[in-house]
Amino acid sequence: MSLACVYSRARVGLESPLVTVEVHLANGLPAFNIVGLPETSVRESKDRVRSAIINCGYEFPAKRITVNLAPADLPKEGGRFDLPIAIGILAASEQLPKVDLAEYEFAGELSLSGELRAIVGEIPMAMASSESNRILVIPKHNAEQASWVKSAKIHEIEHLTQLYAHFARQTSLPFVEEQQTMHAVKECELDMADVVGQPLAKRALEIAASGAHNLLFIGPPGTGKTMLASRLPGILPAMSEKEALEAAAIQSISHQAINANSWLIRPFRAPHHTASSAALVGGGSQPQPGEISLAHNGVLFLDELPEFERKVLDVLREPMESGEVTISRALQKQTFPARFQLIAAMNPSPTGFYNDNRSTPEQVLRYLNRLSGPFLDRIDIQIEVARLPRGMWANQQQNNESSATIQVRVAACRARQLIRQGIANAHLGSADIRLYCQLSNDDNEFLELAVEKLGLSTRAHHKILKIARTLADMSCIEDIQREHLIEALSYRAMDRLLRHLTDAIAV
Repeated sequence: MSLACVYSRARVGLESPLVTVEVHLANGLPAFNIVGLPETSVRESKDRVRSAIINCGYEFPAKRITVNLAPADLPKEGGRFDLPIAIGILAASEQLPKVDLAEYEFAGELSLSGELRAIVGEIPMAMASSESNRILVIPKHNAEQASWVKSAKIHEIEHLTQLYAHFARQTSLPFVEEQQTMHAVKECELDMADVVGQPLAKRALEIAASGAHNLLFIGPPGTGKTMLASRLPGILPAMSEKEALEAAAIQSISHQAINANSWLIRPFRAPHHTASSAALVGGGSQPQPGEISLAHNGVLFLDELPEFERKVLDVLREPMESGEVTISRALQKQTFPARFQLIAAMNPSPTGFYNDNRSTPEQVLRYLNRLSGPFLDRIDIQIEVARLPRGMWANQQQNNESSATIQVRVAACRARQLIRQGIANAHLGSADIRLYCQLSNDDNEFLELAVEKLGLSTRAHHKILKIARTLADMSCIEDIQREHLIEALSYRAMDRLLRHLTDAIAV
């Protein structure tokens, strides 16, 4: 027959829409045309496919070849369509054994010799192929990560010539088995036992990990803020396989390497303070995920927080609330997940110290005003990290808790939240707060008085209730107690610092 249809998939953000590759051979002057809104990399596949077919010992048809990538209004990019186009040409010219190609989906970039090169976005493709109940044929370099999708049926292929033997039933391509290494969680190399002192900061870090709360460390240089933040992934509970697949899917479309031995560890992203808005939230003519999406289900660490441009930080406000980011362009709009936990660190003044007589209260306030009020309002815990007291270094051999020990408590606390409400405490909505964060009349009056005295917003009021809920869960207590509210209110260091500076300037 002179017509063949082969299935493949495009890449549009995290989605992998179906593409039907239709190949028609007609009499006339030899020509090779690809239609269906192909990008430059797809149009260039003509030369790769021709050379691969010839070098594999097949005959390239001396006919008028038309390849249609349907649907026609969906942009196609990358080298992933090389393999389905080559198979379509060989099937249409009857050089392959007759087989039901509708049972398969193909993707892969061809070299001139017919070898298969890796593509981008194999995990979303495997998920979509599994839902369509088709067998996915992809390059060997992509097969391991694609096999993390349990329900997917996958054949790995290294060379174009392997397909003839498979379709002719001479030798069968084996199904790629689910990788067992996915269940092994590599221990984090950064251990909390290495941190000297700072019991209050460690306590705040454990609270943040237990309830997925945002956290801000404020303190002079060299007090261990960055050291503490970098150890957060080691005490967070391991991701579920669903969460890990979501994070891995984002990394697979972003050319990020994924380690099979540590893919259940939550991602940790630490962009430099010179990062632009597009680098953080994503962008480009073909929208790509930014740092907040790469930190999905993990941690986004912003060191030297005031050094970021204010407009860059303010673009994080909406994703911090919604857990996703929408990038709109003239031709398309993409939504990427961005449910990240923000950990930030900053100095209390432009000179780095509180009282070094090198900056006035006005200069300090001007420095802190680089952070907008609405942005700070979205950070649950704000704590001071003080310099180590005298004699602490002499007791470095003290028996500090390891990350593994803390992680056990954190995982147990997070499990209680998931059983009770299905989500972490930091993600509770207004209706959930009324249901799961109930207070007695006296405690409710106490909290309202404290909020009014501190001049806090309704959002900050809710943040305090969520932290108190986490503190109660850490203590295995059913109801929130007054002591939990008092401790939650103590984690408002930035509010106290700004109020102190304002009063000093007024005087």
